[in-house]
Amino acid sequence: MKCGLLGRRLGHSYSPQIHKLLGSYSYDLFETEPDALESFVKYGDYTGINVTIPYKTAVMPYLDEIDEAASAIGAVNTVKRVGNRLYGYNTDFAGMCALIERMGLTLRGKKVAILGTGGTSRTARAVAVHLGAAQILTVSRRAGEGVIDYATLAAEHTDVEILINTTPVGMYPNTGISPVDLDIFPHLEGVMDVVYNPARTKLLLDAEKRRIITMNGLWMLIAQAKCAAEWFTGAPIAGDKTAHIH
Repeated sequence: MKCGLLGRRLGHSYSPQIHKLLGSYSYDLFETEPDALESFVKYGDYTGINVTIPYKTAVMPYLDEIDEAASAIGAVNTVKRVGNRLYGYNTDFAGMCALIERMGLTLRGKKVAILGTGGTSRTARAVAVHLGAAQILTVSRRAGEGVIDYATLAAEHTDVEILINTTPVGMYPNTGISPVDLDIFPHLEGVMDVVYNPARTKLLLDAEKRRIITMNGLWMLIAQAKCAAEWFTGAPIAGDKTAHIH
């Protein structure tokens, strides 16, 4: 069984180390440019792949079947080849739910801002809806349908209580930068950053200075990897197998 991670730039990834502990299959990094994406997804030499930035929505047209949950979210991060057919799933949803639970954070009734508009942003929105958030904002550099820009966030939404960063801002090797100034949010209770390399981005360090609950994306990565490994192998993985990875 040959598995791996599909993305454009993957030098930051811990996925091979995690999957080595989860199963007996090989797990490689498949760095792929956009013009080669369709060819790799359809004809690449793999049994199963995880999908990361920037391809979680881009792979969907090339799949034969997409799980109902992944289709509803609008993002796929796990693909399995069965014979000549490709099946898409979203294990990030379970991973993000596990991360929020581990933080001990409550989203019910809260105002949530999600930074970014990619596949992980769509998953974060689905999770926030599932957990009962009262209001959910999607934030990007450019405003659009259902999306506000950072200037509007700062001017009109200083009462945000939960912040979820799904952008790669602050990720290795471009560390030391933050997508937003936290000082404009006096009611902030929790900050999640899906970036996990470095372990503490500037966004999280700034939050820690204010004693806000924080966590990076490593536990989300581990939890979704467990779900993906179960799809790859068709066999359940005991929870205690992931407990020592973090």
